Amino acid sequence: MRIGMLTGGGDCPGLNAVIRAVTKSLIRQCGAEVIGIEDGFLGLIERRVRPLGWDEVSGILATGGTILGTSNTASPFAWRGRDVSAEVVAYQRELGLDALVTIGGDGTMTMAARLGEVGGVPMVGVPKTIDNDIAGCERSFGFDTAVATVTEALERVETTGQSHGRVMIVETMGRYAGWIALEAGLAGGADVILLPEMDYDVPTIAATCRRREERQRYTIICIGEGAKQSGDRQTVQAHVPGSPDPVRLGGVGHVLREQLQPYLNSEVRTTVLGHVQRGGDPTPYDRVLATRYGHKAAQLVLAGQFGQMVALQNGQIGSVPIAQVANTQRTVP
Repeated sequence: MRIGMLTGGGDCPGLNAVIRAVTKSLIRQCGAEVIGIEDGFLGLIERRVRPLGWDEVSGILATGGTILGTSNTASPFAWRGRDVSAEVVAYQRELGLDALVTIGGDGTMTMAARLGEVGGVPMVGVPKTIDNDIAGCERSFGFDTAVATVTEALERVETTGQSHGRVMIVETMGRYAGWIALEAGLAGGADVILLPEMDYDVPTIAATCRRREERQRYTIICIGEGAKQSGDRQTVQAHVPGSPDPVRLGGVGHVLREQLQPYLNSEVRTTVLGHVQRGGDPTPYDRVLATRYGHKAAQLVLAGQFGQMVALQNGQIGSVPIAQVANTQRTVP
């Protein structure tokens, strides 16, 4: 067998653990040849690949990022204003790939599903995102690491907020889902947690801060980047043409600071964590989950069960059709 593998979308702690598990499982179980595709779908567009052997994937289990590189703007269906999906399919056949393992989030799964439909490319998906918003999957690797990072940040701003008697706002990633803000906010003891799934009311938040001014001098607010005040639009940081998700959210923490300050005597400060949530080495939990996902992906390939994405459901590793995941998101109920 000759199997291709790519990592698409944003980077995420645990990607290398998946690459390692897929490669070693396929080599050990059937002597497969594994081809690494560089920079996600961009590697198929620009014809950049390299072999992945046992040695190439050894010693990377605990390393963050991805040895293959990734891209969140390279869509075969909208590359520099044109559809190059037919060329991508032709290149995949030229490489002699029996299947393609795509590791990514909802955007990557959407593109994988479309390539499978238009070109008959045998696909197996592995869910990846710190946002934990992939449909049909209870937990994506990288999420636990991101929550740990945000939790530590909340604990750190609490001590400085307490010292100065300030309202400290910490803005997390998560796009349209509030999983990171919710779990890190709970773990970090935030006094107010604001999610994209529930519009917030400034006077209500201000009242909480005023009560804490009298009692404990400081307030910690954890807000997801997709949160918004009732009646307002989400805060857009930038527009990214050609990306599977062309709207880049961010900056709502600064918006909330301006909204709250007139109500309070305390000074309000905002910290936007940004890409620090994506970086660093994966937690032990994410290393194990990513390894289990990679091993399951290899099993699906060997069984010829294509068009499936590995998933954690009811605590068990299984799979769901990629088509069911495409163009959907899992938000906080």
